[in-house]
Amino acid sequence: MIGMFEAVSDFINRGGDVLLMIFAVTLAMWTMILERQHYFRFVYPDEAKRVLSKWHERGDQLSWRAHRIRELWISEASADLNRSLNLINTLVALCPLLGLLGTVTGMIEVFDVMATAGNSNARAMAAGVSKATIPTMAGMVAALSGLYFSAQLQRFAKDESGKLADQMTHD
Repeated sequence: MIGMFEAVSDFINRGGDVLLMIFAVTLAMWTMILERQHYFRFVYPDEAKRVLSKWHERGDQLSWRAHRIRELWISEASADLNRSLNLINTLVALCPLLGLLGTVTGMIEVFDVMATAGNSNARAMAAGVSKATIPTMAGMVAALSGLYFSAQLQRFAKDESGKLADQMTHD
């Protein structure tokens, strides 16, 4: 366990402070992805059943007013299904940008070393090159991991909203 902590600490030291920002954004993104997964799996089915039972208990399902109520309930369910998805997409898009920020700060360090020690000191430049490449990799890995699940969540929300609308037909 101590060896793993040291390896992570060394990775963060080599990648620079931008890695901490990437970690924080990734943690927030995955917290929201897992919350949406929990909602879709455990909370939404009961909500959909409740809305469907309210619809089927209505005596009037054909009037203009009934159609507006149906649209309202579908819209509310759709809003609940899509909650936080835009923020998740924003965090997915932010990860590579933070990686790019790490690249820029690492390259500034390389140029600083070159200005002070000359460009023949490869060992001194290695730390800056490391700070330039590690955040880029970390940002891309974080974005790719979130991108797949973000697309899956959006597809599920769209499909479930459509299924609810299809099930709310008049008797």
